[in-house]
Amino acid sequence: MRIFEENNNIILENVESFNIIDIFECGQCFRWNKVEDGYFGVAKGHSLYITQTGDKVVFHNTSLDTFNSVWKEYFDLNTDYEKIKAELSKDSVLKEAISFGEGIRILRQDAFECVISFIISASNNIPRIKKIIELLCENFGEKRIENGKTFYLFPTAEKLSSLTLSDLSVIKAGFRDKYILAASKAVYSGQPDLDSIKKSSFEYAKTELLKLSGVGEKVASCILLFGLSKYEGFPIDVWIKRIVEYCWFESEQTKETLSQFAKEKFGILCGFAQQYLFYWARENKIGI
Repeated sequence: MRIFEENNNIILENVESFNIIDIFECGQCFRWNKVEDGYFGVAKGHSLYITQTGDKVVFHNTSLDTFNSVWKEYFDLNTDYEKIKAELSKDSVLKEAISFGEGIRILRQDAFECVISFIISASNNIPRIKKIIELLCENFGEKRIENGKTFYLFPTAEKLSSLTLSDLSVIKAGFRDKYILAASKAVYSGQPDLDSIKKSSFEYAKTELLKLSGVGEKVASCILLFGLSKYEGFPIDVWIKRIVEYCWFESEQTKETLSQFAKEKFGILCGFAQQYLFYWARENKIGI
């Protein structure tokens, strides 16, 4: 891969395992939207318009310093996805799933943003999740202007913890308001300390996350995968349950059985396997 700066853009040429449609449409993030020929999103205190033609990716109106300090890590560009895909492709099912979503990269998102976003995601659909999160940011996040574009940062735990349920009613999250508020207060008080558990074991981090209001097994697994870069987890929703049963079992199974199956089959690559399977199953309605 070649990385260079040209006309205030950062350009990646000959990039492998990188497809902006796969990355932004695979269900892992909620603040990226299709705009013109690419996607516009907000992450890590910055906004970005990104486009792609073949194996050429353009980060528009971005300096090399910002690319190196923000986007290179965010898009997980230091990880060898070709190696990961080769290992997972030893399984025929994963090989097919990977061929569909070969350009997925698991974004390294902000941990607190993931906590709140995936609490909002519970029993919800993606368009509504995105709308609630945008209302949350517009009402309680810091306003920024970059390259003539106005956007809002994701609100801090300190800001959200200072609100009331009445304040949060404006985002139209329904029953999730109380969970958003309780989780924000807990994180702001350091219970859990997200920076600390990011450095801890997977099991300890999961135990701490499960103490948060509104965080169950699936939401905790998503936070671990997308916000804490812990790949041992295997978030199980209706799509994952269906496809694993459909491809490897002849009958319905408990989530516990499926989780143990994934752990034994995919090991430390569970999170990567889950993303390829989820995207493939959802987009192709496999297992219905």
